[in-house]
Amino acid sequence: MQAVLLSDARKKDNACVHASCVSVAGCGVLIIGASGSGKSGLALQMMAFGAQLVADDRVQLEMRQQQVFADAAPQIGGLIEARYVGLIKAEVSGPVPLGYVVDLSQNETKRLPEQTTISVLRQTVPLLRGAGVPNLAAALMQLSRDGRVTPEWPNE
Repeated sequence: MQAVLLSDARKKDNACVHASCVSVAGCGVLIIGASGSGKSGLALQMMAFGAQLVADDRVQLEMRQQQVFADAAPQIGGLIEARYVGLIKAEVSGPVPLGYVVDLSQNETKRLPEQTTISVLRQTVPLLRGAGVPNLAAALMQLSRDGRVTPEWPNE
């Protein structure tokens, strides 16, 4: 199946996108960006912290019960590319509901950004701009496990 850009899959019910995806405590983190931007590298870093691989290079997205689910494209399931090392086998988590999209082609200019979203298969998913963010893998692990503080805090 030919992979498409996430922007080309906004109004579809399923699509195969050029991305990587990991699962943290049942929360899918879809990593997008230009070729060579570090999608597989970020996925590998998160896996070293305990995330499970969903898919690398091609991620199958599908609508199920009003949620976007991510899974591996069958031809390359269980494999992740480590640049200058080769294709590495990895245990996969299986389908996971998408919780976040991280775009490694976009910079975040605010130290404490407000939540932004992106359209994925007719649904809205939180978007994080990840280019150049230090400690991104660790931050994404914690975010995926425990969430973030609402903008109203501490005045809730």
